[in-house]
Amino acid sequence: MDTLIELYDDRAIENILAPDMFRPQRIVYLCSVEIAQNRNRQDKLRSFFLRRGWEPELIFMEASLFKADRILRQLLTIGEKYSDCAVDVTGGSDAALFAAGMFSAQTGAPAFTYSRKSNRFYDISGAAFADNLDCTLSYSVEDFFLMAGGTLLPGRVDNAILGKYLDDFDPFFSCFLRFRRDWSDIISYIQRISPAEYGQIPPMSVQGKYTVKGDHGSRNSANEAALKEFARIGFIRDLTIASGESVSFRFRDANIRAWLRDVGSVLELYAYKACIDAGIFNDVISSAIVRWDDTLGHAIVSNEIDVMAARGVVPLFLSCKATDIKTEALNELAILRDRFGGKGAKAAIITTEPCSAAARHRAAQLEIAVIDLEELKDSQLVHRLKVIMKAQS
Repeated sequence: MDTLIELYDDRAIENILAPDMFRPQRIVYLCSVEIAQNRNRQDKLRSFFLRRGWEPELIFMEASLFKADRILRQLLTIGEKYSDCAVDVTGGSDAALFAAGMFSAQTGAPAFTYSRKSNRFYDISGAAFADNLDCTLSYSVEDFFLMAGGTLLPGRVDNAILGKYLDDFDPFFSCFLRFRRDWSDIISYIQRISPAEYGQIPPMSVQGKYTVKGDHGSRNSANEAALKEFARIGFIRDLTIASGESVSFRFRDANIRAWLRDVGSVLELYAYKACIDAGIFNDVISSAIVRWDDTLGHAIVSNEIDVMAARGVVPLFLSCKATDIKTEALNELAILRDRFGGKGAKAAIITTEPCSAAARHRAAQLEIAVIDLEELKDSQLVHRLKVIMKAQS
């Protein structure tokens, strides 16, 4: 097979799995007029394959989405020009699939498909090379964005350094569970006595009043027990508390400083470590910022995914919430999963609050797993991630 015919699909991974697995000399995409004229999208696909270590010839042919007879004529023309061709019938419109079947029957061109359920390719007609063949591909988080026309940007977290802190994340989360009800005030207090200094290296040493201004004119006093716990787990040092008067301490380093000033970091870091501890993912990223480069004429936008992991050809999108689960958050997560992961992608939302029945119902409708406070208290996060990914515990 020198030429592979792909029926272009809205789910990006359907357009690259077979090409990346069999690596033909040439790929002909039968696609909509928007894709046929979208040079940026085409260049993204070229960049994706080049990143994977090969450089096939890519041909994009405008095709009807609903006229099987027109698609068949195009397929016959392609077959005449490239006699050693095969057709992948995994994606595409119903009309395209019907035409591909007729094309294979009339010309004898091999046809095959891919099953996500079994993660295998199957011979449909004359494609012995794809018969019951395991898909051995594995993609990084960045690969999933690139194949869908997006770009992975640097997020709030330097993932290169997280490995050095893995032993800190469980004690940090245990501290959160102990002081969960007061966590927002605790972090707000630390923010007040260690203000951000943009454009400069922030000081590690802190000295402030015991009571500071809170939100909406309130007063926020130091939580002595929490500060002592931060000192016990090694996040702060040289802690001195003069009750009712002042507080002073030194952050262990700049990363710890950032995490103790961000109310949501503790859950995101805990979820990141859970993905690592699960031992089933080939790539994990915290704070994945994705820019939607390919928006077909719409304004370029970006979104942040709290934690994203990849297991072979299946991505997992995790949203971490220190509040009740809102419908908007579920909808956004579903959109990101479908846009950059496709039909087989997984998504879960993790909340440090009990999840309401209404939120669970909406999550179930969107096929989003819910992991709430009780499961976090019972240290069930790693197990749930394995269940979601259908991996053996």
